[in-house]
Amino acid sequence: MVPIRFLFLSFLSLLSNALIPLSNAKAQSFSPSIYEILKAHGLPMGLLPKGITDFDIDTNGYFQVYLDQACNAKFESQLHYDRNVSGTLSFGQIAGLSGVSAQELFLWFPVKGIRVDIPSSGLIYFDVGVVFKQFSLSLFETPPDCMELTTTNLLLNPTQQEVGHVFKSQSGKLRYELSQEDFARDVV
Repeated sequence: MVPIRFLFLSFLSLLSNALIPLSNAKAQSFSPSIYEILKAHGLPMGLLPKGITDFDIDTNGYFQVYLDQACNAKFESQLHYDRNVSGTLSFGQIAGLSGVSAQELFLWFPVKGIRVDIPSSGLIYFDVGVVFKQFSLSLFETPPDCMELTTTNLLLNPTQQEVGHVFKSQSGKLRYELSQEDFARDVV
């Protein structure tokens, strides 16, 4: 007859062997969200809109974020996010940013970089080319809702070609994008 002690040890051995791969799988499958990565780099989580689950980041800090669709978010002014946003993260800043634009009056400017002061002054700076737009850091504490954009073709009349697109956010604001090559062809 097999001793009970031997059966008990065999059972424990089998059980532990079955559970170890499960715990390793859980540890390997956990990866931080893009929002947690922003926070770990000294940046507010609200720099990117809600709902981002698909992104890549390499060891040098270069990241790419993939949105389901282009959208606009409202802060003090409006920000536009393309479907793909990329840049390079380092502590307190994002350099080489693409895919984000900021509205000033009726004009849209590409945001080339974002930085915060270390130690914090409570301000965040957006590099839009010739100037830095400054905002209160508190505006970016949580990821914003992002309004989906809808595209409507603008036709002057049925016999003319399309000259651009009208982008309308759910808030009802319009943004007109002129196709330069079509405009030049129609004017000449």
